[in-house]
Amino acid sequence: MEAVDKIWLNGDLVDWADATVHLGAHALHYGTGVFEGIRCYSTESGPAVFRLRDHLERLEQSARLVRMRLPFSVDELHAACLELVAANELPECYLRPIAFYGAGELAVLPRGNPVDLGIMCWPWGTYLGEDGQRLGIRAMVSSWRRVGPNTIPHAAKATGVYLNSMLAVDEATRNGYDEAILLTDDGSIADGSGEHVFVVKGGVIRTPDLSASILPGVTRDTVVHLARELGYEVEETALIRSDLYQADEVFMTGTAAEVTPLRSVDDHELGVGPVTREVQEAYLDTVRGRRAAPPGWLAPVEPASALLG
Repeated sequence: MEAVDKIWLNGDLVDWADATVHLGAHALHYGTGVFEGIRCYSTESGPAVFRLRDHLERLEQSARLVRMRLPFSVDELHAACLELVAANELPECYLRPIAFYGAGELAVLPRGNPVDLGIMCWPWGTYLGEDGQRLGIRAMVSSWRRVGPNTIPHAAKATGVYLNSMLAVDEATRNGYDEAILLTDDGSIADGSGEHVFVVKGGVIRTPDLSASILPGVTRDTVVHLARELGYEVEETALIRSDLYQADEVFMTGTAAEVTPLRSVDDHELGVGPVTREVQEAYLDTVRGRRAAPPGWLAPVEPASALLG
């Protein structure tokens, strides 16, 4: 992670090195936080943050699901994100808003602990590597199962949930793969450690529905929208492990991963197919303003000088 000048913390821009958290922060001990991953892209009109409001509304919904009240509104956080990108003068970057219970009581229940809220941004290239995006990555089905929807609310992008993902991707990389795919307890495909899974067969694109204990993905929603716009039939349905092996193509999506092809799953060779390429191109054109997007999908960043008046 590359350091930049400023971080937004509890309403103020502070120096990168000064954005510290107390060792007694409740979230550090119990994983009681919610967060988002958002990207800002360079466009012909300047930097623009992709689907910023949708991400921030999901942050608010995640907080509600874990019974946390955010100390700032979506509108205030929207303005803060744009202010932060402008202050750091970044043409492209990744943004990480995070809300968490801070220092106070250290019992399991955060009794009266403050909710701290910070936003970081920094330059971050392709999550799974430029070669991975171009040539595809190798994935394996993990022995770890995705946490069930009645164990932790899967619709919340909560910090503690990601221990599940960390264990899965650690297992995958230790075994020589690039990424993991997790199954549900009943053996259906859930998702990757930080991505959603799409399977292409006979020109039809299929992806697990929300009953598979997956996060309601903003990038997933974008890709479904774009694929249908391109003329493809898209089904949200239950998928099983063998669907991966018999697929014509498989790809993953996520704010960090964007659209990344899978060239193999559990050493079943798939290659990178034309449907994936077309969807990937449409996605990258959309986020960079080269393809028409629905209203509100691109939030322009005003120069810092304009924000100062």
